Amino acid sequence: MTSTGERMHALVERLYPLCRSITGDGVRATLEIIGEHLPLLVHEVPTGTQVLDWTVPQEWNITDAYVADGAGNRVVDFAASSLHVLGYSVPVSATMPLAELRNHLHTLPDHPTWVPYRTSYYRPEWGFCLSQETLDALPDGEYEVRIDSTLADGHLTYAEHVVPGQVPDEVLVSCHVCHPSLANDNLAGIAVATQLARELAEGTPWYTYRFLFAPGTIGAITWLARNEERVGRASPVPGEGPRTGGRVAHGLVLACAGDRGQVTYKQSRRGDAEIDRVMRHVLRTSERPHRINEFTPYGYDERQFCSPGFDLGVGSLTRTPYAGYPEYHTSADNPDFVSPEAMADTLAVCREACAVLDRNRRYLNLSPHGEPQLGRRGLYASLGGRSDAQQAQMAMLWVLNLSDGEHDLLDVAERSGLPFDTVAAAADALHGAGLIKT
Repeated sequence: MTSTGERMHALVERLYPLCRSITGDGVRATLEIIGEHLPLLVHEVPTGTQVLDWTVPQEWNITDAYVADGAGNRVVDFAASSLHVLGYSVPVSATMPLAELRNHLHTLPDHPTWVPYRTSYYRPEWGFCLSQETLDALPDGEYEVRIDSTLADGHLTYAEHVVPGQVPDEVLVSCHVCHPSLANDNLAGIAVATQLARELAEGTPWYTYRFLFAPGTIGAITWLARNEERVGRASPVPGEGPRTGGRVAHGLVLACAGDRGQVTYKQSRRGDAEIDRVMRHVLRTSERPHRINEFTPYGYDERQFCSPGFDLGVGSLTRTPYAGYPEYHTSADNPDFVSPEAMADTLAVCREACAVLDRNRRYLNLSPHGEPQLGRRGLYASLGGRSDAQQAQMAMLWVLNLSDGEHDLLDVAERSGLPFDTVAAAADALHGAGLIKT
């Protein structure tokens, strides 16, 4: 029987060969495959569309590219790996000496067998990426250089999948779909997000979960520009009224989800957003090796969601963070670099976080003057025979004491040292007995 981790790894392997960029058919092909697992709403935003301070660029597509020696042998070949071409390279068809060609070649001298990942999205340029070992073996002479690409007005493509909840307030889960053959950054994130969406849809979560599959930076900016009514603004813009209530309550950016490093959570700009508190609690109580990092305005798309004009409660979940492993943005970030076990563990962290988010509430004690009599309401009797009866009883007392409309169940769990599940179960019992209300 195939495990969940193996299924996610199979999705990574299937997506790996596709040439993705911030626009183009590679993104569409990626979304089509994700769409086999989840129903997606796909959006096409035309070139030239103003999105906040940015403009949707021309669409880039490529069919072939190579460098051939005098005998016609392809010494660098796009067909072998999409990493071999500088992303967004303009078309070129020329013959030139190696000395001239070197100005357009990118290597990693410290890792001579690896091919780097390089792009030139917003500056017209062309180039090839290859191993230093290959470059060192090239003799002087004339080389044929060919890049069959197009840069033309088209669209930026992104997709959403929504898991309806009991309330309209949303949890945004975002991952980028613009990188070519890079397994950890970010195909593993795509695979984990896809599986998490499938699992959430099997139940009825409290929050509505919105999954965003978009190109990095420009995709998130485009989504924000088109969804300001959903996210609101953190502060009024001169000449505009104050912020109206946005519907994105919490968020998580998934990236680098499959390497064998320990789980890392990067906090939101706020640092004390509910998602930050939830992730700190989940990671600490799980006893997993982990790191909690402070927010910085660099990294993945959390920096867009946490920009000061929006200031959403969105953190970032990775294993080894951005640029924190040698294989990052190189051909060594291949399907062998990510493991089913690591992706399954990342998924488990997401599951646990969603479970806490969905059950975390503020309650009000309806009998706050002294301790209510629990026995005559059958609450003590309900604990008979339970191995954790004393713990469950303490949870009831703690929930009653902190149900003042200001503390939530996560506060109760943190202050009491009791498991969140025990605290939430106690709240359910007290609510059923009419002793507390939301």
